[in-house]
Amino acid sequence: MTDSSVREFKMPDVGEGLTEAEILKWYVEPGDAVTDGQVVCEVETAKAAVELPIPYDGVVRALHFPEGSTVDVGTSIIAVGVGDGAAAAAEPVQEAVADTPATTEAEEPKPEGRQPVLVGYGVSTSSTRRRPRKGAKDPAAAQDASAAIQAEMNGHGPSAPAAGDRPLAKPPVRKLAKDLGVDLATVVPSGPDGVITREDVHAAVAPAPGEAPGAAPADVAPAPSPAAPASYDTARETRVPVKGVRRATAAAMVGSAFTAPHVTEFVTVDVTRTMKLVEELKQDKEYTGLRVNPLLLISKALLVAIRRNPEVNASWDEAAQEIVVKHYVNLGIAAATSRGLIVPNIKDAQAQTLPQLAGSLGELVSTAREGRTSPAAMQGGTVTITNVGVFGVDTGTPILNPGESAILAVGAIKLQPWVHKGKVKPRQVTTLALSFDHRLVDGELGSKVLADVAAVLEQPKRLISWA
Repeated sequence: MTDSSVREFKMPDVGEGLTEAEILKWYVEPGDAVTDGQVVCEVETAKAAVELPIPYDGVVRALHFPEGSTVDVGTSIIAVGVGDGAAAAAEPVQEAVADTPATTEAEEPKPEGRQPVLVGYGVSTSSTRRRPRKGAKDPAAAQDASAAIQAEMNGHGPSAPAAGDRPLAKPPVRKLAKDLGVDLATVVPSGPDGVITREDVHAAVAPAPGEAPGAAPADVAPAPSPAAPASYDTARETRVPVKGVRRATAAAMVGSAFTAPHVTEFVTVDVTRTMKLVEELKQDKEYTGLRVNPLLLISKALLVAIRRNPEVNASWDEAAQEIVVKHYVNLGIAAATSRGLIVPNIKDAQAQTLPQLAGSLGELVSTAREGRTSPAAMQGGTVTITNVGVFGVDTGTPILNPGESAILAVGAIKLQPWVHKGKVKPRQVTTLALSFDHRLVDGELGSKVLADVAAVLEQPKRLISWA
């Protein structure tokens, strides 16, 4: 961009150390007027979905990436005309579009004055640089490709490329072709004005008559990796891209499983009295409007156990070869969402009263279900609870959240025959499983913590006597 009246809004670092984000939804289009603080798009990072506000007034000149694109932090995603530039909003804005959504042809100059940043995160200096686009040495070819992409985003068909130009296709289609090993120059386009569609790419790898289903032609690479921009079918298989929250979770779990030596212990406990207390609290005026369920008392039981055994609330400092004992508890609650598993945590949960904890749990669950959990809410956890019982599962061997010392899995609470006061009676029973890092927690300490949690749930009056 050479027009000083056009401001380039770059993808900010919406978390701590995140390097990229996927554009989920645009809320504006070229020609729209925007004001300082107005949300212009929603993006998904490896931690959560976040809405991005624009930091100045003006008129949208261009959207540089379509929905579904993964963009590096520091890359310009939208051009806004400000001042005299706002009046020229109807003029076409040419941007070099790369072969992949997260790259452009050259580094843009840093804007003067205020930089785009989310409230609470500060300005992040990114070391990310744009990768040069392969095969686009002719500026005219890059301009034609950019115009085609921008025209499609605006709802207009792209212009037909001149003979000898590279094939026209949107970045997700180019990525799909790359994953499938398809040379776009060999694909017959069916889109308007010669634009190659996803269907055209799939057709290029479809089995020829008499060829076994799913067999790839000799000149086509093997099946695509799960990093394709969207889920798609190939013969009898469906491939789903691993990105965003799911990719971060996968990497974290592999790292945790092969870094921290896991030990898991189990205990089955009669929680009949706890279930009665839950019902009583639901009728208590002090808990009106709050979420009261077994998880509330299980969380409090774990906090009591940690207070009685503080050494379990620690982390391993590999660089310093030290055990760091935390004097606060950021209680993580594993939550299954449409974007994958996330583990937001309640800061300083040890200092909260039971009603306060009920409020925090309710807010945490509601925010997670709405997909609005912030990256900050998922950082700094010390111990975690995962309630697998909601799926009817008896128990499991949970993997530690990276950097944490322990995780408690709670199984389904079921009515079972149980020996109570010398007689077999139907009682509410559940199985607890505690996984811990054996570098930090030895068998004795882990057993004490699990036994304390079980004791509180069996006799919840210990919440008072052990306070």
